[in-house]
Amino acid sequence: MKQKLIIWDFDGVIADTEKLWVQNRMEMLNEKFGLNWNFETAYKIIGGMSDKTKRETLETLGISTDDDFWQEAMRQDMLTMQKGFALTPGIEDIFKLDLFEQCIATGGVFEKTKKKIEMVGIGKYFPPEKVFTADLVEYGKPEPDLFLLAAETMGYKPENCIVIEDSLAGMYAGLRAKMTTIAFTGYEANTSEHYLQKIKEAGIKYIFSSMIEIKNFLLQSEILC
Repeated sequence: MKQKLIIWDFDGVIADTEKLWVQNRMEMLNEKFGLNWNFETAYKIIGGMSDKTKRETLETLGISTDDDFWQEAMRQDMLTMQKGFALTPGIEDIFKLDLFEQCIATGGVFEKTKKKIEMVGIGKYFPPEKVFTADLVEYGKPEPDLFLLAAETMGYKPENCIVIEDSLAGMYAGLRAKMTTIAFTGYEANTSEHYLQKIKEAGIKYIFSSMIEIKNFLLQSEILC
């Protein structure tokens, strides 16, 4: 058994897809509720969450959505996916590392995640038994439940897990799970000074903007121990 488990988020880390789902939700919310949100506002409020958690978060703001809304949101996502997207540059070099066990724990649902994995051709690294999705737990990110489930199923203690996330919700979940948490800021949604400050305020020590940097960090002797 390998000493460390890497737990990958998908959207915004493995591929630049988080912006697609946030954009879809933003447009639907603006049209239905007349909110006039821009992308930055939408990402701040619902970025990095499962649709279930998004729905609960919106409810706290007095924005009540029904099942039809979220079914249409999923339909829009499936249409968006048909346009295609690419793997984050350099990430496959990390997938190939034999030093780590690796899995995915994402806020997406399983069927959608399965299609995303197929689209970028990484099923050989992440078969179904290494894929954990929000529909497997009662509470999604920012709660730690999904990461803890992934660790337990894969046979690792939290202190031997490394979470790689782009969203604040995911980073909070990693910290609450007591796992080493890496912030990936390689995409436009996560590059503002305000967002970087939020990451630091959350207590994230390891912040990288490229997969080359993350790979070099992972190969440090103190991480491998």
